[in-house]
Amino acid sequence: MREVFVTSLEAGQRLDRFLGRILKDAPKSFLYRMLRKKNITLNGKKADGSEKLKDQDVIRLYFSEETLERLGGTGSGAGQEKAQGGTDYPYRHLDVLYEDANVLIVDKPAGILSQKAKPEDISMVEYVTGYLLRTGALTVRDLAVFRPGVCNRLDRNTTGVLTAGKTTAGLQALTALFRDRTAKKYYCCIVRGEVREPMRLDGYLLKDQEKNQVKILQSPEKDAQRIVTAYRPIHSAGGFTLLEVHLVTGRSHQIRAHLSSIGLPVLGDPKYGDERLNADLRRQYGIRGQMLHSRRLVFPESEGVLAPLSGRTVTAPLPAPFVTFLREEMGGLHGDLEF
Repeated sequence: MREVFVTSLEAGQRLDRFLGRILKDAPKSFLYRMLRKKNITLNGKKADGSEKLKDQDVIRLYFSEETLERLGGTGSGAGQEKAQGGTDYPYRHLDVLYEDANVLIVDKPAGILSQKAKPEDISMVEYVTGYLLRTGALTVRDLAVFRPGVCNRLDRNTTGVLTAGKTTAGLQALTALFRDRTAKKYYCCIVRGEVREPMRLDGYLLKDQEKNQVKILQSPEKDAQRIVTAYRPIHSAGGFTLLEVHLVTGRSHQIRAHLSSIGLPVLGDPKYGDERLNADLRRQYGIRGQMLHSRRLVFPESEGVLAPLSGRTVTAPLPAPFVTFLREEMGGLHGDLEF
């Protein structure tokens, strides 16, 4: 018999999914049969697998050690050993904007995927995992039953505020927040064209999966998604504008395509931008991706796991290419950058 003690890291998972992780070679039918026969119990009682685990729950596995090894049993939950430098995960310095027991918020750099697109990719998920291993927030054994994940996806060359769940409860709470659109997301971008008035754009977005590109429609069509994008100018000069964009709906490439559709292409954008201008930016400033930055994330009043973030705003500073371009091409910003 083996006892598995549930920690706050795993709390919130369904029992059957948790069992699938610690007994990874066991068929689901086997696990449910063992639950029915009470060969697996939760806190000494019969369970059906749908139960949501809580911190300090005890799962008992009435199997021999040979059976546990054959089923891929990983031992008693989180364990105490720390990863030795997180050597299985790539190292990268992370600019941490906020961290608590359940949530990590970082300033994502350009050139890195938020999540893997292919198995061989290295994404922010791997860098976040390596960071949590090195800081002791996770152990190697923890990874058998829990994997950190990012909750708001940014395009490869989009920078700024990126959230990640350090625990199951953190992941679930952040995922629900973005699904329900109760958090307000504000981006900054530099566009070609001088904008004087704020605007709210409505439309429909249709994605071409093969080209990984979208087009903006004014009326609904099959498979098109409704989008809403609001923006206000922060500073205009030299034929360019720094915009703050409120992403009311969050769709793939929404800001880039929506602004381009009204003649305001984001500088450096390889899909929806001005290629001749982009070539000048690459040559003069070394800018190789869109000048789009996830600037601010405003959290709603919250309880539970997200209570420490209730009503707070997390801000990522403007990246160096923005500051350089603003100074050299647009005469700089007058006043406080904390808009």
